[in-house]
Amino acid sequence: MTSDPAAPAMRLASTGTIIHGVAVGEVLGVSTLAGARLIAGKGGLDRIVQRLNVMEVPDILAWVKPNELLLTTGYPLRNTPQSLAHLVADLDERGLSALAIKLGRYLDELPEEMVEQADRLNFPLILLPNDVGFDDILNQVLTDILNRQAATLARAEEAHRALVQIILAGGGMREVTAEVAGLLDVAVAAVDVGGQVLASAGGAEQVAMLREAYVLSSGLSSRAEPGRTDADPLVRADGHYAVVPIVAGGHHHGRIAAFSQAGTLRDSDIRILERAATVAALVVTKQEAVTAVESKYRADFLRDVLTGRGGARVAERAKAFGWDLERPVSVLVAELDPEVDERTAQDRLLAAWQASVRRHDPRGAVAGFSHEVVAVVGAGVDTARLAAAASTAFADATFSTGMSRIADGADSLPDAYGQALKAARVGRQLHGSGAVAHFDQLGVYRLLSLVDDTAELHAFVRETLGALAGDDDAENGDLRRTLHVLLETNLNVAETARRLHFHYNTLRYRIGKLERLLGNFTEDAHLRLNLTLALHVLNMRGI
Repeated sequence: MTSDPAAPAMRLASTGTIIHGVAVGEVLGVSTLAGARLIAGKGGLDRIVQRLNVMEVPDILAWVKPNELLLTTGYPLRNTPQSLAHLVADLDERGLSALAIKLGRYLDELPEEMVEQADRLNFPLILLPNDVGFDDILNQVLTDILNRQAATLARAEEAHRALVQIILAGGGMREVTAEVAGLLDVAVAAVDVGGQVLASAGGAEQVAMLREAYVLSSGLSSRAEPGRTDADPLVRADGHYAVVPIVAGGHHHGRIAAFSQAGTLRDSDIRILERAATVAALVVTKQEAVTAVESKYRADFLRDVLTGRGGARVAERAKAFGWDLERPVSVLVAELDPEVDERTAQDRLLAAWQASVRRHDPRGAVAGFSHEVVAVVGAGVDTARLAAAASTAFADATFSTGMSRIADGADSLPDAYGQALKAARVGRQLHGSGAVAHFDQLGVYRLLSLVDDTAELHAFVRETLGALAGDDDAENGDLRRTLHVLLETNLNVAETARRLHFHYNTLRYRIGKLERLLGNFTEDAHLRLNLTLALHVLNMRGI
């Protein structure tokens, strides 16, 4: 890292926030304090001075602020020198940086207990020379702080102009990290919200150390710091690492992380990282806008193909998206279940299917429509595993999936899409939310789903099953179960009794009761067909 003597010092407060200013050790180097002497608290020379104050009243504690250098002649305590013994602890508790005292006029010496306590707390006690006025100290130290802050702002503005120029020239995250790494002579990485490195720059050794440290420390996450928020920058106390969040539109999109092998990251560097994070946010939002347009174009094209409006050269145009529609394929349709809030879930459903298709079939097509996500994958793909992987990635809600028969090419895709759509909707009617159904498994339910008039279906059920159509009597459900197994076994009484764990005579009694309610179905094939269809209608949820 290049030398910058005008850069203010910084440190991390106990709350996790960055404190900018001049270190106590640097304050002692200004010309007006050339004769000053540190008499205790050497371990606190890195404390940051942001402001100065003069002790003029005994109850000074009510007026002091954190990160102050307090100047005094001891005049307010001349009549109560014993108060000095507790003053250091009280000032340290309030976050003061140091106490500078003139002796000789009102106080001849400092209590030994006060000096010991300052050493114990690493609270700097400074003995001021008698020939220096407080106004000279105030003027020079405050001027130094302001000059350094001005230099920091100028450096940050210069970096900002360079970074904005990258955006104007069409650069991306790679160019941003390269610019920052060159400006600060450090390793820099842009990381997404999942901890994945999007781009990095700097010396190969430093970049490797940054990547390793970022993984080992879970991204140097601010969540490990009490009292912090994700919007705060984070600096490791040793000055080696710094992390600044990338925020756009109120949402976190990742972080900019920096590593200095020399451990000299400072305030001006953090300011530049913050500017870089702002520019990175512009890169992210620009990429999101481009992705949204591309996603809509993909979806429109795939919708046209699936509805038979793809036009000429469908397969060739699909290759531009990385899709292979010339091979035998299956179509899958995933629909959010009714109880899911589509406004928040549709994008996440698409992301889950994109990740799943990318893993199982890189040449597969996937796009999000207004109410569903459609995937077109090779015939050799295990579609059940594909749907299960998407369901796992979309764990906080449910969707129903329908699968088509194998389609031999783009011309067959409209029929396959219709099959998958029907399988998804009928599967949900049969099995409820989260259903996974293949078109070939629908059987007679495919025909029943074609009836749009649900009132007519209800009337057919009531006319065919009579009292058994309702659940007013608990026995009705039991009798329907008996009827279902009888019809399923083609009236095999012995097999039905075995499945239902009934005695043979008990089943004979039940058959007689069913025939009195429904008619002589054991001898009337047409009646058996009607009864079977009525039971299937009842089995379709939502009908």
